This record gives sequence, C-alpha cells and structure tokens, in this order.
Amino acid sequence: MKPTLLVSLILFLFLMDTQAQTSAELAEIWDKTHITTKFPSDVRHSDLKNYLEHLKKLGLKVEEVGRSNANREIYQVEFGTGKTKVFMWSQMHGDEPTATSALMDMFAYLQTHREKSWVKTIYQNLTIRAVPMLNPDGEELYQRRNLQNIDINRDARDLKTPEARLLKKLRDEWSPDIGFNLHNENERTTVGKTNNQAAISLLVVYGDAAKTTNPGHERNKRLVSAMIAALNNFIPGYIGKYDDEYTATAFGDNFSAWGTPVILIETGALHGKDETYLVKMNFVAMLTALTKLADGSEKTFPPTLYQQLPDNSSGRIYNFVFRNATVITPGKPDGVVASIGVNTERRRASLVAPNRIEQIGTVTRAGLDEYDASNYYVVQKFGNMKVGEQAEFLFYKKDRKIDWAAKDLEKQYPPDAIFSNGKWIKGEKLFANK
Repeated sequence: MKPTLLVSLILFLFLMDTQAQTSAELAEIWDKTHITTKFPSDVRHSDLKNYLEHLKKLGLKVEEVGRSNANREIYQVEFGTGKTKVFMWSQMHGDEPTATSALMDMFAYLQTHREKSWVKTIYQNLTIRAVPMLNPDGEELYQRRNLQNIDINRDARDLKTPEARLLKKLRDEWSPDIGFNLHNENERTTVGKTNNQAAISLLVVYGDAAKTTNPGHERNKRLVSAMIAALNNFIPGYIGKYDDEYTATAFGDNFSAWGTPVILIETGALHGKDETYLVKMNFVAMLTALTKLADGSEKTFPPTLYQQLPDNSSGRIYNFVFRNATVITPGKPDGVVASIGVNTERRRASLVAPNRIEQIGTVTRAGLDEYDASNYYVVQKFGNMKVGEQAEFLFYKKDRKIDWAAKDLEKQYPPDAIFSNGKWIKGEKLFANK
C-alpha cells in the first residue's frame, strides 16, 4: 500500500472514531450490544435489579437512593465526569416502561466503549445520572399510580409520596443543567391530523403558564430537533409534539421552573413493530441528544424541526374496525348493518390484553387493522353485543341459515371465522385487512 494511501486510510478511520455516530450506526449498536432481554412491559423490579447488577459489574456507579411506599429500592446510575449535569428519570408511571430498558442499554454501551472518542467526549463533558423505575410499586401492579393511589407526576408541589420527595431531593441537591422526563403515551395517540400513530412524542417543557423561554429552553429545542432528525431516518411521519399545556403540579413543568429545563420523551406504539423496536428508538434519540450536548454541536443545530413538529391528537383511530357487518343482537334476529370499533387495553406483553367494543354503528375513525365484514353476520360470543363488552366475535357467511336463538350457537352452528383476544382464531383469510 502506498504511504499516501495508508495515511489517508488512517485519517479516515480516526475521523470515523472521533465523530459522533449517525442514527443508523446508533441503531446498529443497539442491535448488537443491548443487554435487555425482556419486553419492557414484562420487566419487573427484580429484573431491573438484575440489569443494575450487570451495570455494577461493568464498573458503573449504581446506588440505592431511596425507597418506595412499599419499601422497594429505588436506584440511581451515574456515568461521566463532565461539568454539564444531565438528569434522567423513567417509569414514574408504573405502566410506562419503555425508557427503563433503553437506559439500561445506553449505560451498558457507554461504559463498555469508553475508548471510542465520541463516548470519551460524553464521559469528559457530561455527568449523567438516571433514576430508572421511579415507581416500582406501580410497576409491580402495572398501573399508573403508586400504592397511595397518587399520580407521582402530579405530586411535585404537595410531595405526599415518598417517590416524589425523593425525585425533588435528587434534583435540589445536585441542580442538574438539563432533565429528561421519560414516559409512555396511549398507543392510539396520533400525529397532527393524520391517522399515523405517534411512535415517539417530544416536548420542550416550559416552566410557567406564560411559556417564558430562556437559554436552556432554547438549547433544548435544538437538541430535540437533532433527535427528530435522527428518528426521521426510521419513523418519519410518526413523531409528534406532546401537549404543552402548563400543569402546575407536574414534575417536568416544575423542574423547568426550578432551573432544570426538561425534555419530555413520550413513547407510543408503532403498528407492526414490537416494544423492543421503540426501546431502540429511545436509545437512538437519547444518545443523539447526549452526543450533541457533549460535543457542543447543538449550538449550531437549527430548532426548525421541533418548531414544525405537528401537535399530537387523539380520538382518530381504533385498534380494530370491522366494516359493514350485519350485527346480530339479542331480540333483533334480523340484524343491523353496522361497523364495530374495538380498542385494546394496555397490559404486559406476557398477558392477554382485553379488547373492548368502543362503538357500534357508523364508525368514522380508522382502524390500525380494518376488515371488510360486509358479507358476514357477526354475533358477540356471549350474546352481549354492546359498547364496553369484550370483543369476542363469531362470524357467519350471510348465505347461511342460522337460528340465532340456539342455546349453544357456536356448537350447533360452527362459525366461519372467530375473532378472540385481539386475533383471528379461525377464518382470517376470509377477511381482507385494509
């Protein structure tokens, strides 16, 4: 190899190592190195402790910083020695788990790749502290609130919960320069006036109702724009702006008021992708922000993408819509042509999620899955075809003669298709999914 070519190759490899990674490279890093092994919704407090023990063995500082209402341990992880102080917290709502796994993967990678120049820049310029799973009691029950039935994220002023008192104490004693408030949102939240799910929603959080800006707030706009640019390589059109209405009792708003400007990340869902894909998206977004903050490149990144981000909306989609079926209800044997909207309730991945009937009639909302049922009768398996009941459906071709008063309908007249627990048990190929 010629000397000039060798020098050029060495220079290229040096630049590749010193520059912050692209979003594609960050995604590939997660694919190859993530330490989390469960769906986030299945991660219990005991699983978190196992992850944290792994981080401790890697040499990270992991310490118990408090206890929950039920005396479960709450931990803090730390990486870096830099002047700029970054504070991150996840799962203050027990059933909002995605970022907890992303934090574990992020810390593991940073600690095991400190020789890389871009990681070294983060280590030298930032000190990152994170509290994963602030609400372990709520997580154990997979519910939003803690064991006092209090929403911790509405307890920033009253401080009635031990978890809220701990979070405020950690902020007040350290005075971080920036905060990342990590949540999940309803999977049927949509982007702007579209029917696209908001896979990720972002917000630069104001500290007052007047929406007063400051240098930290403006910096966060640039960081969020950088995050959007990275995520647009994977989920363009599926990123929304979270509601920026001021909430006087919420921690994000108060952190910003107390001098720690906050970026809110709300993870939604993306039809056709499982929970782990959005762990990867969180990993990409968070490391993008941290690299930009650490190397100073955020100072020149325009805030445009954040300023143009569509506001989130709701009430536009159902999980399932069955179009134009002839609906059979007790006492009305002739049936009525109607569409049926169905939603899935939030549950752990390992559990069966209930599906409930939300609407029967003229359904204008779109469905994440839509089926043309115009050639079928449909009956609720237990004879309760009404809003709020389980979406357990038996489908019969309309050219069949059925005695709808039969005591054991399903046995006497085997259905052509069965929809149960959010999936087709029989006959899926009969229906075209729109």
